[in-house]
Amino acid sequence: MDIDEMARRARKFNSELDAVKQRVAPTEFGWYPYGTLNNFQILRSLLKGDRRNLLDLTDGQPIVDIGAADGDTAFFMESLGCRADVVDYAPTNFNGCRGVAALKEALQSKINIRQVDLDAYFELPGERYGLAYFLGILYHLKNPFGAMENLARFARHALVSTRIARYNLASNLPLGKDVNSIRVDLRSVPAAYLVDPYETNNDPTNYWMFSDAGLRRLFDRTGWDVLDYTTVGNTKASDPATNAGDERAFCLLRSRHHA
Repeated sequence: MDIDEMARRARKFNSELDAVKQRVAPTEFGWYPYGTLNNFQILRSLLKGDRRNLLDLTDGQPIVDIGAADGDTAFFMESLGCRADVVDYAPTNFNGCRGVAALKEALQSKINIRQVDLDAYFELPGERYGLAYFLGILYHLKNPFGAMENLARFARHALVSTRIARYNLASNLPLGKDVNSIRVDLRSVPAAYLVDPYETNNDPTNYWMFSDAGLRRLFDRTGWDVLDYTTVGNTKASDPATNAGDERAFCLLRSRHHA
């Protein structure tokens, strides 16, 4: 199935899932507020050649949705006939993983839900996955190197997105006295910027913002080959702190452990 068709089906499934969420209408927690299935629209421009037939990359193996929010992507892939697992961690999940559990029951889904601390050495529930969705998670991890290294043992392919930064500081922000006393272009430097607890969206779960070169270096050092790569958002002057400076990298990777 071509990614254009998958994106069309994702839009349709998203509407159906919204209706289910309205029907379930939990009062003790809220649904994750961002539309994770919108990522399939970006995958249309990311994937090239035969890789546009994304389902072929699974080679009949299950998929895993890591950092799944309410599990929308896993439920969508299940609707396409894939075996699917959800991997998340209640202490850092938006609603303590109650959303994905409620949807599993409402949809009479067969997905497996596993609690895994990605910042620790982890084992994933399936022995091997054809494809892992690892979208919007990397910059929320204290140990992104370890997470990517572990993931390469379990998944043959991975779709990864994360926020990156070209500059350490937005042009309209004042220079600091010590930290960020100079505005630096980091794009070609294999670096990662460690944000202050409230520097990015007042959210202390944000940690590492890689430069473009730093992200590519991370993938190489942790056992991945980059098959497709694109960036969206502020691709000229991104920074780690402001909404206007938000740039995201989207990548399709192949693990060298399963070549």
